[in-house]
Amino acid sequence: MSTMSDDRLVHLRKCHLFTDAPEESLAGLARASSVQTVERGAQIFATGDEADGLRIVLSGQVRIWIADREGRELTLVFAEPGDPFGEIALLDGLPRSASATALEPTRCLFLPVRAMANALEADTALARHLIECLCEILRRNVSTISGFAFSSLDTRLARGLYDLALDNAEIADGQARFTRRYSQSDLAQLLGATREAVNKRLRALEHDGLLARDGQMLILPDLPGLAKRAEIERDLGV
Repeated sequence: MSTMSDDRLVHLRKCHLFTDAPEESLAGLARASSVQTVERGAQIFATGDEADGLRIVLSGQVRIWIADREGRELTLVFAEPGDPFGEIALLDGLPRSASATALEPTRCLFLPVRAMANALEADTALARHLIECLCEILRRNVSTISGFAFSSLDTRLARGLYDLALDNAEIADGQARFTRRYSQSDLAQLLGATREAVNKRLRALEHDGLLARDGQMLILPDLPGLAKRAEIERDLGV
């Protein structure tokens, strides 16, 4: 195997979707894969596009989102390095159900749909992992719907900040310092709220000592307190 394929094999092994995949399956996927470079703000695919394959974030960050006919947008998830995205269309063969946009200069490992289909047919463990990944998406969506239906914006904002901090902040001594900038618009799109409403709730969190700022970066001074505000202790799953 070439050095380039070896590098792609390393990237595949780092993705949780391929944790237990046999060497033969991974080697075949590595040979069929390619690295894509995406500029900040570029759309990787759009809702309604034909599924062309699976992507794994190597560096950067990708926003997965949907929009209504009036142009209002809702962020479903931020894909971080190591995260796969575009899984759903691989199984049902239907057009993309969401859009994907690079939030910063991003590199992705691209696995063509035919290569993935062949690997899934030959490897039941890989197919099972993909199903588990889809179940994770379903659970996340159920949690999001539950939040919209039963939780206040204050609670949802606290939960959103807490979850973002787990992947995008330096955590120590009960506080988190974000390493990525999130604007009020980013948070509003994540929560399905207006920018003005989010701004008001951010000020309330600052007043309560649960949020601070260092320039454009957010700081969560009291993670346990934020978790309590987010009612995370009640989130038992289904």
